[in-house]
Amino acid sequence: MLPITSLFAAGFAVALVALSFPISLRRLKVGDMIGSSSDEQLQRRIRAQGNFIEYVPLGILVLSLVEAQAAPFWIVIAIGTALATGRALHAVGMFSASGPIRGFGMIFTYLALLLAAGWLIANVIF
Repeated sequence: MLPITSLFAAGFAVALVALSFPISLRRLKVGDMIGSSSDEQLQRRIRAQGNFIEYVPLGILVLSLVEAQAAPFWIVIAIGTALATGRALHAVGMFSASGPIRGFGMIFTYLALLLAAGWLIANVIF
């Protein structure tokens, strides 16, 4: 049933809506309903959402495979938490134009993906 992955996936679904809504509001404000616009704030919002969409689906997939292969509870939680922390920090960094916060977000995201990949490889080979 993958209960841990299911909870993380639900949280990520809510987060995607939270990242999408400010884009819609900004599009209405600047009157630019299609494309990336020349408005810097809108561009940041679009990229925060886009980056989320680029990493979260694979993150959920590998998290579900780790959980399905009966990884210890704490490993599944650690990977999911690293991914969620990474995505949250990245979004905050994008919205506030903070390179360091955004960078830490990517580090946590990469860490989550690499931990999951490592677990999957080790579990299959050994």
